Amino acid sequence: MDLDFTQEQDILRETVRGLTARHADLTVVRELENDPVGYPEDFWKKLGESGLTGLTLPEKWGGSEMTTLDATVVYEEFGRSLAPTPHFVSSVLVGGVLAAAGSDEQREKYLPGIAAGTTIASVAWLEPDRGFGGKGVALAARADGDGHLLSGTKRHVAYAAAADVLLVLARTGTAGTPGDPAQGVSLFLVDPKADGVTTTQQQTIASDTQYRVELADVRGELVGTAGAGWPVWSDVLHDGLILLAAQAVGGAKRALEITVEYAKHRKQFDKPLGAFQAIAHNLADASTAVDGAETLVWEAAWSRDKGRDTARLAPMAKLFAARTYREVTDLAVHVHGGMGFTLECDVQLYFRRAKSLQLNWWDDRYLEDLIAADVLDKG
Repeated sequence: MDLDFTQEQDILRETVRGLTARHADLTVVRELENDPVGYPEDFWKKLGESGLTGLTLPEKWGGSEMTTLDATVVYEEFGRSLAPTPHFVSSVLVGGVLAAAGSDEQREKYLPGIAAGTTIASVAWLEPDRGFGGKGVALAARADGDGHLLSGTKRHVAYAAAADVLLVLARTGTAGTPGDPAQGVSLFLVDPKADGVTTTQQQTIASDTQYRVELADVRGELVGTAGAGWPVWSDVLHDGLILLAAQAVGGAKRALEITVEYAKHRKQFDKPLGAFQAIAHNLADASTAVDGAETLVWEAAWSRDKGRDTARLAPMAKLFAARTYREVTDLAVHVHGGMGFTLECDVQLYFRRAKSLQLNWWDDRYLEDLIAADVLDKG
C-alpha cells in the first residue's frame, strides 16, 4: 500500500497553502464573519488564475479535470485555513450537476465561467422543517408554456447574494412512491436577481454566509429530465462528501496542532499541560482519530478515481471525519481552558465551523441511514 503523494500533489498542496496564507488567513476569516458576500475576492481571483476554481470540471469546458485525490489535497488545505470560498457550491456541486446532466447549451453558457471563477453558482436545496432526503423537496414547479414557474422557500443557500445563478431543487411530480420518495424531484437554474426572488441573510453557528431564498412564480430552466433530478444530485453530492471529509480532516489537524503547541508551553503547577496524563491521553486519542479519518478520506478518494463504488465509503468518510473534527475541536477548547471560547482564541473558529460542517450537506443521522442501507443491501 503506497500512501505517498506524488510530487505534483505536494506542489499543489504548497500552492494552496501559500494562497490561503497570503489571501485568506485567519485575520481575513474573522473580518468576513457574517459578511453579506462572504469570501475575499482577491483569494477567489487567485484560485481562478491557478486553475483551481475548475478543479474537478472537464477540460472541454475550461476545467482542470484533476482527480478526486488531487481535490482532497486542495480541500484539506481549505479546511486547515478555514478559507471562506464558494468553491464547493459553485465548482463542485453546480458545476458537477451541469457536467453530468446539463444540455450542451447550458454547459457552454455556464461551465467555462464557473471553471474560471467569473461565474459563481450556488444551490437552493433545503427547505424549512423538512429533511435531507428527496422527500424533503416540496417547493413547487408548475408547468407554464414551455417552462416552469417555481414557488416556495429554501434555506441555508450559501453565497446567494454573490451568486450569478442558483441551482434549485423543486418538485414537478408527486411525492413519489414509498419505495422511491425522491421521484418527481427536478433541477432548475434560476436567476437570483429575477423578479419574485427574495433573499434574507441567516445567522449561523459558523458565522458564514447563508441565505433564506423565497421564490414567487420565478421562471426556472430545467436541467436534465423532469422528475429525475434526485439521482443526479445524489451522485454529485456523494462525490462532494469526500471533499467535505478532507476539509474536516484539514481543520481537525490544524486545531490539534494549535492545541499540542499550547499544551507543550502552557504551564500549571510548574509543569506543561501536556505532562498531565488526562490531557496527554486525550491528545493521543485525538491524534489517532485524525489519522484514521485522513486514511478513510484517502481510501474514498482513491476508490472514486478507480471507478469503484463509493456509495458506502463517501458517507463513511464524511461521517467519521466531521465527527472527529467536532470532537477534536471540543477537546481543543477544553485544553485552552476559559480562554478557549473567547473571540481572540483561534480554536473557537475551528470549533464553530466543525459543528457547522457536521450539520450541513447531510448530517450524521442521514449519513448513517445511507451507510446502513448499503450495509444491509450488500452485507
